[in-house]
Amino acid sequence: MKYKLNDFLIDGVKAKILAKKYSTPLYCYSLSKIKENIKNFQKSFKSIDPLVCFAVKANPNKVILRQMGKLGLGADVVSIGELMNALKSGIKPNKIVFSGVGKTSYELTHAIKKNILLINAESKSEILEIERIAKIKKKKVNVGVRLNPNTDAKTLSQISTGKKENKFGIPEKELLNIIIYLKNSKYLNLKCLSVHIGSQILDHAPYEKMLKVLKKIINKTKFKFEYIDLGGGMGIDYENKSKRLNLNRYSKSIKKILIKNKSKIIFEPGRSIIGNAGFLISKVIYIKEGHKKDFIILDAAMNDLIRPALYGSKHSIIPVRKNKKIKKKEIEFVGPICESADKFLNLKKYQAIKENDFILISDVGAYGMSLASNYCFRPKPAEILIDKSIIKLIRKKENIKKLILNN
Repeated sequence: MKYKLNDFLIDGVKAKILAKKYSTPLYCYSLSKIKENIKNFQKSFKSIDPLVCFAVKANPNKVILRQMGKLGLGADVVSIGELMNALKSGIKPNKIVFSGVGKTSYELTHAIKKNILLINAESKSEILEIERIAKIKKKKVNVGVRLNPNTDAKTLSQISTGKKENKFGIPEKELLNIIIYLKNSKYLNLKCLSVHIGSQILDHAPYEKMLKVLKKIINKTKFKFEYIDLGGGMGIDYENKSKRLNLNRYSKSIKKILIKNKSKIIFEPGRSIIGNAGFLISKVIYIKEGHKKDFIILDAAMNDLIRPALYGSKHSIIPVRKNKKIKKKEIEFVGPICESADKFLNLKKYQAIKENDFILISDVGAYGMSLASNYCFRPKPAEILIDKSIIKLIRKKENIKKLILNN
């Protein structure tokens, strides 16, 4: 992704051509960037040789999931819909991990029927429910238990999952009792110790702390876990501050702390694989001049990309066509929805921009389209995947008439 003669190119294709052909808002993904991210991830952890299960909630598009499977990845799912989607996309059951605190009996039954690799349980009640279903089905089911390590990921409170006040995982004392119970179960096969402390982590320290807690717990259980599931949470540099998580350092810490266990490591990355491979192309509808700042009103809205409204997150916004005219008046990129939260970014200066120009919102590959909605009866955007200048429509823009008829 780069500028050529002032036009922004995504894998060799001019963004303005994409905008005009497929209409805006439009989600665009670079397959070469996805492959590069996977390659870098696998290279960083080569000495560990982990099972990498892509977090489907980050981006559930079937075409993208099919590519993940072809590149050797499994899937981390948190609902029956994601499980069915992963299987339909060709990901093998023996590479699927089912996570989440609220799996229903129906979802658990389906997962057991499909013989997936692991169901990571997060409470005693869930374990008893899995056992009840396994007994009816006369099957022995592979399960993991998720530890709450009481580790602060030092990230947004909305996406922190490893502290004792969070709903996720099982506290140490209760977990030790559950493991004793599982050792004696006729229908449950304890395979994995799981942990996940949050998302968008850019600092090595929380992982280091988590690993030390894991080591202590493993020593206390005196149990040989076939798998240690370390979750995901690796962040990306949304704000272009050149801050990146050192995966090589994380890999060395894992080897150093968990070296005696010889367990197979599982990772569940989502954002770090797909986040920076996606763009949302939008059109400037109006420019509304104000006393202190101008409002750049886009045709993309919070229903298309809710992260700024939901988390206060910042995504870089770049012009589809670059010029050298810099306007120093403050501007705010906003959407058309009647809510003050429907905004994307404030900037003190920006290049001169006109109505009907196109812009790109960067790093939207993760939790962009997956969190999109039909709020205000707005149809969800189309999605395209670009592979070496070849454009593939991987999801059509919703039809407003069908949307209303199906309501």
